[in-house]
Amino acid sequence: MNMDKRIKDLGIHEKDTGSSEIQIALLTDKIEVLSKHIKKFKKDKHSSVGLLKAVNKRKKLLDYLKKNKMDSYKNVLSKLNLRK
Repeated sequence: MNMDKRIKDLGIHEKDTGSSEIQIALLTDKIEVLSKHIKKFKKDKHSSVGLLKAVNKRKKLLDYLKKNKMDSYKNVLSKLNLRK
């Protein structure tokens, strides 16, 4: 349910699923889930690789937003509580 609220807050239109803002929100949820999993299962190297890929992809998308849509970038950071 929390994800639906995020999509409504960050989406450009009602059925938006592909914009950078939504992708960042989805990756943030994935990163949180994988982080909890890796804390529990320290030897799971495949999930560690998946976590690194998700973090790097989110970083690239955030860099894109920062370069092209600064107002949207600031909105995403505040709504997702990134970069304190």
